[in-house]
Amino acid sequence: MSSAAKPIEELERVIVRFAGDSGDGMQLVGGRFTDVTAVLGNDLATLPNFPAEIRAPAGTLAGVSSFQIHFASREILTPGDAPNVLVAMNPAALKANVSALERGATIIANEDAFTTRNLAKAGYETNPLEDGSLEAHVVRRIPMTTLTARAVEGMAEVSTRDGMRAKNMFALGLLCWLYDRPTAVAESWLDKKFAANKPALEANLAALRAGWAFGETTELIDHRYTVATAHDVAPGIYRTVNGTTATALGLVAASERSGLSLVLASYPITPASELLHELARHRSAGVRTIQAEDEIAAAGMALGAAFGGALGVTATSGPGMDLKAETIGLAVMLELPMIVIDVQRAGPSTGMPTKTEQSDLLMAMYGRHGESPLPIVCATTPSQCFDAALEAARIAIRYRTPVILLTDLFLANSSEPWLIPDVTKLPAIDPQLARANGSGTFAPYARNADQARPWAIPGIPGLEHRIGGIEKSQPSGGISYDPENHQLMTNQRKAKVAGIEVAALEVDADPDAELLVIGWGSSYGTLRTAVRRIREGGGAIAHAQFRNLNPLPANTGEILRAYPRVLVAEMNDGQLVKLLRSEFLLDLESYAVTQGRPLLAAEMEREMLSRL
Repeated sequence: MSSAAKPIEELERVIVRFAGDSGDGMQLVGGRFTDVTAVLGNDLATLPNFPAEIRAPAGTLAGVSSFQIHFASREILTPGDAPNVLVAMNPAALKANVSALERGATIIANEDAFTTRNLAKAGYETNPLEDGSLEAHVVRRIPMTTLTARAVEGMAEVSTRDGMRAKNMFALGLLCWLYDRPTAVAESWLDKKFAANKPALEANLAALRAGWAFGETTELIDHRYTVATAHDVAPGIYRTVNGTTATALGLVAASERSGLSLVLASYPITPASELLHELARHRSAGVRTIQAEDEIAAAGMALGAAFGGALGVTATSGPGMDLKAETIGLAVMLELPMIVIDVQRAGPSTGMPTKTEQSDLLMAMYGRHGESPLPIVCATTPSQCFDAALEAARIAIRYRTPVILLTDLFLANSSEPWLIPDVTKLPAIDPQLARANGSGTFAPYARNADQARPWAIPGIPGLEHRIGGIEKSQPSGGISYDPENHQLMTNQRKAKVAGIEVAALEVDADPDAELLVIGWGSSYGTLRTAVRRIREGGGAIAHAQFRNLNPLPANTGEILRAYPRVLVAEMNDGQLVKLLRSEFLLDLESYAVTQGRPLLAAEMEREMLSRL
């Protein structure tokens, strides 16, 4: 069948999931498909999924890696619930992901990998491509390994290994053909990636083009699809970012707008390590990065940088937050600006290090000894991590306090289009560093209207003062064991955090809504999608999403009391709902999930409908 005879159907949106062994390059091929989709102007959202083991046995369920992309001709807010197409590179990839498919979904399987040995590794007793177990789906059996080998056949310098590793590019070429995606972007990327390795470049380009050609010439697939450019997004210059990149750029912007040098000290931990890697690429912007020997040292370096007059930052995940707790408490006592980024993952202990969860809110609130309040900011989408980083820096610098910024693995790894802002139009952040007054006296714990104490850079004549973790007298900063002074300082630190100016909680509500759905952080896209579906079905509902968790927005109580029913949805065991119940003494409903995955729009729609 010729290409001209194959009809092209226009779709509003598509969800594709690439799945294979961790050595099959599924993240790479997913990233390239994202690039070519972004060029066409579709709105998109992605969801990478990594195995926890560094290198699980090939062909096993533990080693399956996947990459999901949801792209559309209108605004979308999530990577999607159920894939329309699953590309399964081996039996384990099929078994690990087939339960996510709805009836009628398409499975494109590399049938070469469905050998007796690989089927046994995946736990199959019979071949699912032949035993009728997939009859609810449209199955396309394609010998990708064989076709890739044929594509590179005769290339004298291409090794068998290079040829076999290129089968992911065959899958990419086929999917580009199927959804009318241009391959030029992927080819340009390959040219740069393998500029110094011509045999690998030739093998990958040949496989990519072979996948496209197979789609045009095969009779196995008799249909193509296209998704039009999204028209409901604001005009401007966009780039695709994940939450890690957006966080890094937000910190760089905060450095530029405050005039403070940025120092990040971190110890490698999944999934926060990528932030260290990303910021290390910005040395030209004056960013200094340090890979510390452990989590405690990293926190100490960040706090030391803050003491020295820099924007001190440290990043980690749950287990690292446990170790940083003492130094964070010291930062509270010293009242110095410091940003602690917690890229949350499923826990406790090692837990599921490559799975997402909103696991650390209560630890951020209370995970330190003594009365140790500090502000908590959370990011809602991958691109909004930029604004969240700026907000954390604004609060830390203005109020002289450590700030915890909560993101999570889902935000860190997922991608979406980001409207690039004009940095010169971002609000300035004035550090208001202390200056010697010439009188010879300096009061290091005198407070301004924000209840913030002076930020005095060490080594400046006239600004000498004592520093340390022991309680200080007010305002001289001398060591104090006086009970009344300790009470005064406790009250001042509490009042300072409680008085931080944060934006009001915004509510998107239908006039006759009786149910308010509350979320925080990365559940934003899922809840917004579910709300939109409820409204499309004629229902009335209200939604609000927290971005500041301590202090809570001043209008929080008013909003919670305005609705007969309030549902709080979280990816934990109900941490925010506990805080809201204790603060406002209200009977709030909870929907809590701890499965190491984002909330799904379909499940939230179901939960909302059950309460309407």
